[in-house]
Amino acid sequence: MSGLSAISVTTRPLRRQISREELRPGEVLCDFCTAKCCRYFALPIETPTEHADFEYIRWYLLHERAGVFTEDGQWYLLVHTQCQHLRDDHLCGIYETRPQICRDYSTDACEYDDDWTYERYFETPEQIQEYEEAVLQKPNQDLRSPRPPLLPILR
Repeated sequence: MSGLSAISVTTRPLRRQISREELRPGEVLCDFCTAKCCRYFALPIETPTEHADFEYIRWYLLHERAGVFTEDGQWYLLVHTQCQHLRDDHLCGIYETRPQICRDYSTDACEYDDDWTYERYFETPEQIQEYEEAVLQKPNQDLRSPRPPLLPILR
């Protein structure tokens, strides 16, 4: 086993998702969740204001499982990647020694029942490039696509 000890993980069935209001004393939201918070991380980034800023964002989006979104006017880099210690039962495999950021996290405002909609969401470099063209529009620049050729008249 190359020096690693095997961890026994029992897969518990996930209970049906309940609303926060249905939670009884002693119950924890995490017992009803699929650990959304452990399947990505998002970091704030500077609001793009010039071409170079958009080029960085375009570069981010060239990487798999990366996205960029805005929420309350703040821009974020989103990386869809699962914590290596998330167990099959959706619980933390290192709960007692988890990082401080995890300890500080609370279910009070977590995304347990979030619908995952954002003000803006970009997942391809082409989307951010089009957005840049619209935001950094030059005077007299036409944002419309070129008119396609007319279709032939059938007789």
